[in-house]
Amino acid sequence: MKMINRSNMISFADELLSKRQTHFCNSSLKTEAIEYLNGLIDFLFPHFSNKVYFTHEDILSKIQLLKRDLIQLLKLLNDLTPGNIEEIAEKFISKLPNIHKMLWADAEFIYNGDPAAESVDEVILAYPGFMAIVIYRLAHELYLLKVPIIPRILTEHAHQITGIDIHPGATIDSPFFIDHGTGIVIGETTIIGKNVKIYQGVTLGALSVDKSLAQTKRHPTIEDDVVIYSQAVILGGNTVIGRNSIIGGNSWITQSIPPNSIVYNKSEVRVRSTKEFENTIDFVI
Repeated sequence: MKMINRSNMISFADELLSKRQTHFCNSSLKTEAIEYLNGLIDFLFPHFSNKVYFTHEDILSKIQLLKRDLIQLLKLLNDLTPGNIEEIAEKFISKLPNIHKMLWADAEFIYNGDPAAESVDEVILAYPGFMAIVIYRLAHELYLLKVPIIPRILTEHAHQITGIDIHPGATIDSPFFIDHGTGIVIGETTIIGKNVKIYQGVTLGALSVDKSLAQTKRHPTIEDDVVIYSQAVILGGNTVIGRNSIIGGNSWITQSIPPNSIVYNKSEVRVRSTKEFENTIDFVI
C-alpha cells in the first residue's frame, strides 16, 4: 500500500489554512440567513405563521425582534458589512411597510390576471412566482444597503425552491406578475416597470459576460405594461422593450423594441407528399 506523501500534505494544509484565513465566513451564515428570511415572511403574511398578533404592541415588539435578529445576522459577516450594522438594520426595518404594500399589490395583480387563481390567498400560499417575488423584494433592500453575500443567499434560496433566478440587484417595480415561472432568469442590472407579466423560461440577460463589464448596465429595460411569453430571450444593457408591447414565445431580442409592438417568431410548416421525394428517406436512430 502506497504511503501518503507527508510533504505534499503539509503543503496542502498550508493552502487550506491560507484559504480559511482569507475567506473566513461563519459556517452558520447561510442557515441563519434563510431562517431570518422565513421569519420575515411569517411576519408579513399570516398565511405562513402560527403566531397571532392581537395588538399594535404585539406587532411593534416583533419589529424590534426582527431588527435585533438582523443585527445578529450581520455580525456573522465578520466585518464585511460596510458601515454601522445597527444603522443598516434600522434602515432595512423601516422599509418593511413599503415592501409589504408592494407585495400585496403583486399578489392582487397575479390574482386579477390569472383565471386559474381562486383567491389572493391561493396566490400567496401556492404560487412559486409570488414567493420568488417576495424573496427578491426583501433581498433587494439589503442589496441597496450594500449588505454583501446575504442578498445572494436569499435569492439563490428562492432559485432552489421555485426554479426562478432573480438577481437581488435587479430593479422591479410593482405590481409584477410571474406566471408559472420555472427557468426564468433576471439579471443584476435589469429594470422592469409596472404591470409587467413574465412567463416561464424567459431570460433577461447580458450580451457579454466579460468581468470588466461588472459595473455597467448589462441587462435590458422592460417598460410598463409589457407581456413576455415563454422562452423569450432578451439581451443587452441598451435593449429597451417599449411600454405596452407583447413579446412572443421563443423570441430572441438584442435590440430595442418601440412601444405598442408585437414581436413573435414566425415558424413555417410545409406539408409535402411522398411524390416530392425521388428516393425514400432512410435513417437509423
